[in-house]
Amino acid sequence: MPSRPVRILLLPVVSLLLLPSVAQAYLDPGTGSYVLQLVLGTVLGGLFALGLFRRRVIAFIRHLFKRKSSDDSSR
Repeated sequence: MPSRPVRILLLPVVSLLLLPSVAQAYLDPGTGSYVLQLVLGTVLGGLFALGLFRRRVIAFIRHLFKRKSSDDSSR
């Protein structure tokens, strides 16, 4: 049995092989506005979530870039 990462990579490859190579599709004029709504909704939802967790995100970023204490720099 393949390991989990191999199975995760194998699934899209097998899916692409099973899909037809040519798609007969029609996109009506409303499709563009629907895609725009999806993109705007995703961006605004992400900004809303970031706003809710703003303090945690800022504290995490500060923790990542925090300088070492003065004891470590005296060497």
